Amino acid sequence: MGEPPATLDEVRTWPAVVSLTQAARALNISRTTAFTLAARGQFPVPVLKSLGQQRVRTADLLAYLQAGGALS
Repeated sequence: MGEPPATLDEVRTWPAVVSLTQAARALNISRTTAFTLAARGQFPVPVLKSLGQQRVRTADLLAYLQAGGALS
C-alpha cells in the first residue's frame, strides 16, 4: 500500500503549492482518482496548471479539509 493519509497538522507544514499527487494523499484518494477528477474539472479545490504540471494551493486544500470536505 501507499503512504497513509496526511493529517491536517502535516498539511499545515507543506509548502504553499503542492503536487496533485500530494493533494490526493491529503484527501485520502488515489493518484489515479485525483488525476481523473482534475481532468474532468471535478477536483474539489482549484488545480493550477503550469508547464505541464498540475498543482494545488495548500491554503485551498486546508480550507476544504477544515470545512469537513472528504471524498472517501
